[in-house]
Amino acid sequence: MQATTTRPRITATIDGEGVVSHAGTRLLADIADACALPAALSQALAGLRVRRSGHDPGRVLTDVAVMLADGGQAISDLAVLRDQPEVFGPVASTATGWRVLDAVDDTALARLREARAAARVRAWLLRAEAGRDIPASTAGGRSWPGLVLDIDATLIECHSEKESAAAHFKGGFGFHPVLVWLDNTNEALAGLLRPGNAGANTAADHIMVLDLALAQIPDAHRHDTPILVRADGAGCSRAWLAHLRSLRDQHGWELRFSVGFTMTEPVQEAILALPEHAWTPAIEADGSVRDGADVAELTGMLPDMIAAGWPVGMRVIVRRERPHPGAQLTFTDRHGYRFQAFATDTPAGQLAHLEARHRAHARVEDRIRNAKDTGLGRFPSRQSNINAAWLELSLLACDLIAWTQTILLDGELAKAEPKTLRYRLLHLAARITRGRRRRWLRIAAHWPWRHELAAAFAHLTLLVRPLRT
Repeated sequence: MQATTTRPRITATIDGEGVVSHAGTRLLADIADACALPAALSQALAGLRVRRSGHDPGRVLTDVAVMLADGGQAISDLAVLRDQPEVFGPVASTATGWRVLDAVDDTALARLREARAAARVRAWLLRAEAGRDIPASTAGGRSWPGLVLDIDATLIECHSEKESAAAHFKGGFGFHPVLVWLDNTNEALAGLLRPGNAGANTAADHIMVLDLALAQIPDAHRHDTPILVRADGAGCSRAWLAHLRSLRDQHGWELRFSVGFTMTEPVQEAILALPEHAWTPAIEADGSVRDGADVAELTGMLPDMIAAGWPVGMRVIVRRERPHPGAQLTFTDRHGYRFQAFATDTPAGQLAHLEARHRAHARVEDRIRNAKDTGLGRFPSRQSNINAAWLELSLLACDLIAWTQTILLDGELAKAEPKTLRYRLLHLAARITRGRRRRWLRIAAHWPWRHELAAAFAHLTLLVRPLRT
């Protein structure tokens, strides 16, 4: 039989010098330093340092976040950074990492969130100093003004007994955190760790996590900036929408909502009573006509919504669409159509564009999927306080990736998913050399994304670094 392999023969030796892996992950560590994240965390966790010669708790948590952004899944994965001191400097042991996480109680967790907010202010300033605006949220072939916050919950399975974990509605066991993402930049603003049996539409949890998310937005952007809050049907509760309205009325924020609306029997009857001329064509994400789909406003066909406790000015819009072949129909499907309704208090705009804007909430599913590969998918401890801190560091890891992409990268890499970014930049092997009073990172001359990585490191040198204290 003739061999078909074309792999070249190799001979392994152990005399390589200055060779390092995960060289591109240094970008994440440097962007954290540029945003003064270690200092903010150190101040938040002041008093946790047991001895002067020990590792600074702020630096330990920063390294954990960098490790998670790099793709680590357990505290022991700190070894990826620790085994390469020429790139990452001294990194704490696994035991030290455990001790620092164990010391994060509810009070320290609140301060940790404040430290994230302080670092975010710095990150947004760095982006502005680099001449880069906050990316616009796009949907329906157009850009939407202001900031868009997406709220969604997800199930995290646990395969061992953990404090506060519980059985969930899908028959598994674990946690049911609710999360908030900034659609403009992919930043993970806030998260709330909840047991698996927590309700998806619990208004109190939605209120708490939204308040945490709004506290993460820098003051300069929280005021006088349009903010749209999107959620699926789980967010369609009178108490939560009333809270959103109170934030607008009491603080003067330009806050609007777009949430899924429950397909109750009165809603279905109202849809079926719509005349044919009430329907207009729906559109795709790029603004083109969506084949077989239409939208219509349902507000006037419903009973008095204000008397039912819904906010003044709320509108209900419905989309009908022919299900694709093989789709499993539900009780809300009538006359060959599948119907989906949502509610918004945006007073003006074409129905097709408002519906496309709401449908873009589905992007949060991709962000949650990526976050589960960035620490969110596996909680490391039996203790609830450690897992709550782990959740916050997972969100911080997502932030580090988002800040790196929006401040340092361009083109496809600025929009790439973490898995792609790790392959192309973060996990790259390189060689460390010394000369001319510098330490040089020698990137392979054949690597397709060598220029982008070198440009990102060059851009880092231009960022204004915080003063050392």
